[in-house]
Amino acid sequence: MESETTLKHSRGLIMAGLLIGSFVGMFSESALNIALSQLMIDFSVSAATVQWLTTGYLLVVGIFLPMSGFFVQTFTTRQLLFTALSCFLLGLFTAAIAVSFPVLLLGRLIQGIATGILLPLVFNTALAIYPVERRGTAMGIIGLVVMFAPAIGPTVGGFILGHLTWNWIFWCMLPVIIIAFIISAVFVENVRPITKPKLDVHSLALSTVGFGLIVFGVSFAGDRGWNNVYVLVSLAVGALALILFCHRQLRLETPFLNISAFKHFNFSLGTAMVFVDNAILMSAVFLIPMYLQQGKSADIIIAGLLMLPGGIVNGIVSAFSGRLFDKHGAKLLTRIGFLIAVIGAFLLFCLDAGSPYYIMVLGHITLMIGAPLAMSPAQTHGLNALPQSLSSDGSCIVSTLQQIAGAIGTALAASFMYYGEQTYSGPDAVEAIISGVKLGFALPLSLACIGFLLSLKIGTKKLSVGTTND
Repeated sequence: MESETTLKHSRGLIMAGLLIGSFVGMFSESALNIALSQLMIDFSVSAATVQWLTTGYLLVVGIFLPMSGFFVQTFTTRQLLFTALSCFLLGLFTAAIAVSFPVLLLGRLIQGIATGILLPLVFNTALAIYPVERRGTAMGIIGLVVMFAPAIGPTVGGFILGHLTWNWIFWCMLPVIIIAFIISAVFVENVRPITKPKLDVHSLALSTVGFGLIVFGVSFAGDRGWNNVYVLVSLAVGALALILFCHRQLRLETPFLNISAFKHFNFSLGTAMVFVDNAILMSAVFLIPMYLQQGKSADIIIAGLLMLPGGIVNGIVSAFSGRLFDKHGAKLLTRIGFLIAVIGAFLLFCLDAGSPYYIMVLGHITLMIGAPLAMSPAQTHGLNALPQSLSSDGSCIVSTLQQIAGAIGTALAASFMYYGEQTYSGPDAVEAIISGVKLGFALPLSLACIGFLLSLKIGTKKLSVGTTND
């Protein structure tokens, strides 16, 4: 790890370009959510199809994330960052000029490649340049980017769509990426040694097939049902591929992804909480615009503004949760965070066609207090449980599962919503949509309860040497 005296620039300046690029990547995860209803009309596609703009993006991110360990040992920090930013530029331009749904989806997939490279690079760089006693603060700053960006995406997207077309969501991000290029060219340093390990193609294939087919199966269940043969085969083959992937990693002398990190109890626990937390966030961010636009017929600008308070609160809580971890540890913060998330998700679950807007806003704000309050402490607690030799693999695992959780959470929310609409027996189309969204909100509510139960396990088990204990 780089010592403080060998860094040519301050840690903040080194992280600046990485954080800006990450902000754009995470912002693009949700910025289109507010436009999904309009895109369904423009391209004549269903809700289960249009959600692939989010799910497909997250799927590509999840496929590339497991390769981050190989990337950081093969290429320099600067090479990886400039590659990611170049992919962002190409993806944004492709999406901005899209005149058909497949071209728009292609642009999103290219952006996913960029985020898949960049996200673990941010965490790896932070772990390399920050001492253990300051990692909570560092992870809090990263959490501000990772959680605040997708939280305000629908609001900014709604403002843009109120005055311009959806293409401008992508055009407006191009200057930000160019700024990230300039800052990175001046300040980013190479912070890890290059060992150039051999790429294990079999592991790469198994992880790609495994994660890809599981997300594919969950996503298509929204259109075709959970008993559809293609859905069942996709899930079964995906699960088998991941089992074989894990088995292979345990046998390799130099594993593609060192899953022995899961032998550390607190790492496994923290990773599980991060997985649940991100699924809560992404499912809620997908469902709320659907409720406002299709269920309440809210104007797109109004819908975006109604989501703004929650986005602002998310950013504030994310910024401070890391520092709170440095002072209080993970036990208290994760329990309080998930409990607050349960309350927020319950308020959203209770929404119906006649609910005043302030109930939705209150539920969204409450959820955006709880989820980020638990996220950064859970993540830092898990990573601090690992020895330095596993820190790179640990951050890769957490980042991978975090994005897979977002993809699965979004896909499941779309699936629940579709099922709720189809099983509604009344003649009112709006009530059918409300019924679907209501069933969809049962997902983040259930996940928040699971997250709270997981948080009760912190500090209740004796840990091995080298792990953190609250």
